[in-house]
Amino acid sequence: MSKSLRLSEKWFRRGLWLVAVIFASFLIGLGSTIVGDLPRVEHRLELDDFIDRAAAEPLRNTIRDANLTEQQATREREQADLKLLTAQQASRAARETFANWLATRRATAQPDQDTELVARTKALDALKVKEDEAQRAVGAQRQIALDAGQSRQRAQQQLAELEKDARTRLDAENRRVELRVFGYRLALTLPLLVIAGWLFVKKRKSTWWPFVWGFIYFALFAFFVELVPYLPSYGGYVRYAVGIVVTVLVGRYAIIALNRYLARQKLAEAQPDTVRRNELSYDTALARLAKSVCPGCERPVDLKNAEIDFCPHCGIGLFDHCHVCEARKSAFAKFCHACGTGAAVPSPQVQPASTT
Repeated sequence: MSKSLRLSEKWFRRGLWLVAVIFASFLIGLGSTIVGDLPRVEHRLELDDFIDRAAAEPLRNTIRDANLTEQQATREREQADLKLLTAQQASRAARETFANWLATRRATAQPDQDTELVARTKALDALKVKEDEAQRAVGAQRQIALDAGQSRQRAQQQLAELEKDARTRLDAENRRVELRVFGYRLALTLPLLVIAGWLFVKKRKSTWWPFVWGFIYFALFAFFVELVPYLPSYGGYVRYAVGIVVTVLVGRYAIIALNRYLARQKLAEAQPDTVRRNELSYDTALARLAKSVCPGCERPVDLKNAEIDFCPHCGIGLFDHCHVCEARKSAFAKFCHACGTGAAVPSPQVQPASTT
């Protein structure tokens, strides 16, 4: 149809389409902001909202205390390990010194060194006692850490059972909240889609069509972007069911529209040539002729064939001759392209009065 428009009219229409797009973008921005804030209507739920706090709190305290005890025991054990290592090194060095001294004494066999032998033996015993004490200290700290770890594990297992039950209830409530938020989205977008459908059917060719199309784009965006991705799945049943319903509704409208169009075409083709041509707008006729189709029935016609003056499908006149210069011209042209004379409007024939 753009080929039949004036140059200025083409640019005006492009500007109006730009207005439609800009109007739709602002509506989409506003709608996205509103839809994005809808989840705030619902209270944000957490696991603690569903757990048995009277039973969970002591377990959490036990876990916390066990962690602190285990950490403290680990630090104390590290200190005890260091003391044990020092005691072991001292005891080892003393035993080596005593063994060397004892070998020397046996070689010299001096009885006056018996007193020193007793003293050295007592010193070794004292070092052994310190080593044993350090070893027991390490074992005690390991036992404390082990007891704390086992206590923590028992508390964690009990707490995990409580959290499992709470998480099940939390997931169920989250699904209910999600369904309610989807209901809010549906309550917001479905009326927009209904209004857009009514505007498409009734107002898409009105004077204010840029705003009509802008609103239609906005409604489609709100439905397919802001609503459809948030459809509850339930294993895919809901989405497939919604897809089937939407397809049936759109298909039904398309089938009804096609049947109405075919009925109008048959009715129009049954009317006289002059009436049919007068009912066609000038721009519509030029747009169809530019596509090499008949303006009346929209079937393909070889318009380049100079011998075709009428549509072979519906019989509407496509070409006639200027009543001044006899040049062959389009029957829908308002002026003759050869001489510029206006197209003659055929006057209705007056039927002679019948005589009785």
